Amino acid sequence: MKRRAFIGLVGAAAAMPVVAFAQERVRRIGILMNVMVGDPEAQAHVTSFQRGLQELGWIVGRNVIIEIRWASGDFQRYWQAATELAALSPDVLLVAGAGVAAAQRTNPNVPIVFPQAIDPVGAGFVASLARPGGNTTGFAQFEFSLAGKWLQILKEVAPGVTRVGLLREPANPAGIGQWAALQVAVEPLGIEVSPLSIRNAEEVRRDIDAFAREPNGGLIVGVGAGAVVHRQIIIEAIARHRLPAIYPYRYMATEGGLMAYGVDLAAQYRRAAGYVDRILKGEKAGNLPVQKPTKYDLTLNLKTARALGFTMPPALLARADEVIE
Repeated sequence: MKRRAFIGLVGAAAAMPVVAFAQERVRRIGILMNVMVGDPEAQAHVTSFQRGLQELGWIVGRNVIIEIRWASGDFQRYWQAATELAALSPDVLLVAGAGVAAAQRTNPNVPIVFPQAIDPVGAGFVASLARPGGNTTGFAQFEFSLAGKWLQILKEVAPGVTRVGLLREPANPAGIGQWAALQVAVEPLGIEVSPLSIRNAEEVRRDIDAFAREPNGGLIVGVGAGAVVHRQIIIEAIARHRLPAIYPYRYMATEGGLMAYGVDLAAQYRRAAGYVDRILKGEKAGNLPVQKPTKYDLTLNLKTARALGFTMPPALLARADEVIE
């Protein structure tokens, strides 16, 4: 073999390991969403998370693979979806809402970030907000004091309300917690409060119809996957009875609800990308504090207000973050 050819071969062989080591390791992120795959708002939340990752240098198909499962608000589906993700050996999981419990059981050694959770300490997801411990951290979307704020806004729009119904998931610990918080909030006001279930569409309609038979009622739609999955049925049933109601998510007001007060979930998914990035770069989930909401947005739908016969007080309009004409 000629000396020049031999040197070329040796040079190529020496360069091969360098090229191999220079290649990026592809990481795998599993996402467990608590609602339906076709929900445009949920899709927007996933997109917000992916954009957050991209800004931090994580490009799908280049250095990261994302696997998504959808639970459709079904508690049994949480376990099935979490098990499916565990079989894929993810580097980190992004888990929405009540699916965290299933993810922790089926993925005990995988870091978990929740972009939205209700009372993560009370639910047993983390030991404390400041020091989560274990393999889980994330972003809370609700504080139980919010129940009092919902009630206050509802009374501003409909001062004559003497009965309040809370639509919540009875099987979800978060739904139980919201019910307890609302009971505390109404006690000094002498308001009667009733629980309404969100287990299925038929039950939603039946409970709202029954609640509407008595006068001076108003409704609070609680935080949870059930409210998201059945939101159009809820909005339509409430409108049919011309009841004042407040919702937990902005898009429920843009889709026809009277008003909404809650966190910007898309922003929380984007912030969750920062925690996932830090975990993929070596930090432990249990060392990252759970972050509470820093702002709640008030959205008022004047079109719906006119249709239902309600007038928004000027003081409330002045405080609104968004007014839908």
